[in-house]
Amino acid sequence: MNAPVIEHVGEVLVVRDDLVPGGTKARVLLDMLEPGREYVYASPAQGYAQVALAHAAATVGARATVFVAKRKEPHARTLEAGQAGAAIRQVGPVGYMSVVRARARAYCDATGATLLPFGFDTPSFLRGLAEVARSLPLEPPAEVWSVAGSGALTRALQMAWPLAGFRAIRIGAIPDAGRARLLLAPERFEQPARVRPPFPSCDNYDAKAWRFVSKYASPGALFWNVAA
Repeated sequence: MNAPVIEHVGEVLVVRDDLVPGGTKARVLLDMLEPGREYVYASPAQGYAQVALAHAAATVGARATVFVAKRKEPHARTLEAGQAGAAIRQVGPVGYMSVVRARARAYCDATGATLLPFGFDTPSFLRGLAEVARSLPLEPPAEVWSVAGSGALTRALQMAWPLAGFRAIRIGAIPDAGRARLLLAPERFEQPARVRPPFPSCDNYDAKAWRFVSKYASPGALFWNVAA
């Protein structure tokens, strides 16, 4: 896969992984998934990791199974994951995330499928993300912005650029964001960003950083846009 595209948006450098099917995390999964194996992910309805897994599995010839809370109308990202080839298993009528995760674990115990953790947060995945960052054709940035769901991305970028300063936007539960300074998005997790960037960005995730990046980022700072 080609290196990420970087564009100037005002005085900020933006990694445009919204241009990649499945986004940044699909890049790393392509090197981690094994053809023919089944991989299972328990996803929030709005989560983008389900889309990343679906695209990566389809590319390498693996099987993706997504467990998600049952909704009257499936979320657009769940529909995209299904269209990309993932098997969607809706959990209901009461689909709390604890129940969704339990069903996913039980399925893997019964079938031998591989259960992937929230945010794909494993040491090998973090190393893969760090390698993607090091591949960028630029000098190590002094300041880096991203959104933190699990916190995996910002911790990987901290591995890649140990001298940089980091800002991460918290969008839900408190993440493991390493040494990044956390700022809290005003929207609830399930709400879309009220301030959108001038490029495609995942409205429940990356887009929520733009109100802060556009106001507080230093000239030359880098913002990592994971997905559309």
